[in-house]
Amino acid sequence: MKIATWNVNGIRARQQQVLEWIEKDRPDIVCLQELKAARDQVPALLSEMESYWCCWHGERAYSGVGLLIRKGLFQSEPVFGHPDFDFETRVAAAQIGNLVIGSVYVPNGGKDYGAKLHFLEAMRQYATECRSRRVDLILCGDMNVARTDQDVHPKERKPDAIGQRPDERELYERVLSEGGLTDMGRALDPENDRLFTWWPPWRQMRQKNIGWRLDYILASNSLMDRISECKVLAELGTSDHAPVVAELMT
Repeated sequence: MKIATWNVNGIRARQQQVLEWIEKDRPDIVCLQELKAARDQVPALLSEMESYWCCWHGERAYSGVGLLIRKGLFQSEPVFGHPDFDFETRVAAAQIGNLVIGSVYVPNGGKDYGAKLHFLEAMRQYATECRSRRVDLILCGDMNVARTDQDVHPKERKPDAIGQRPDERELYERVLSEGGLTDMGRALDPENDRLFTWWPPWRQMRQKNIGWRLDYILASNSLMDRISECKVLAELGTSDHAPVVAELMT
């Protein structure tokens, strides 16, 4: 099972890139963030894809997430919904049997840092509850937190920068530890200090690979022995984020 996440920074602007990527890579689960479009603004070629069950959750010109699940992947149709910690159309989830998959777009925190911390705390509670119910959980998306300094290029490291602050990092770590989740990208590539998913959109920062790792696929610890690969498609698309794709043996 191939699981992918991508902050597209505008689904209408990136429509053709998303379609070509899905057609080429054939991911089974696609999590998209920052749609910047209401449901009725999502291009028809995406919103009416016959081979996927789709959930589009967005607002005009702001935020928004998408969750696509390939038909036939599971025996039953997924049940889509939005956990209680969703606000500003930032979370879409699907439950299939004992598995919950979520597409998540954590607030940046630049305009309201308190709201970001509140969101992370609520996500921690949600993940912890899933763990207590023995529900397998996969959370994918733009988490807007670089876990450690290893996840930020040395030229971009700033202790007080939002996305690198100690309190948000500590809270994000609690999402993983108390929710029983593993950061798949780092687990499979623990020593790589140039593993980034977002680059400032100026001065050829992407070409120089001067970036941050903000996009993650988090999976319940019980699933980790089935993970064979997790990679960043750093060359794909014109969003300021790159897709992250993982392979899960079924």
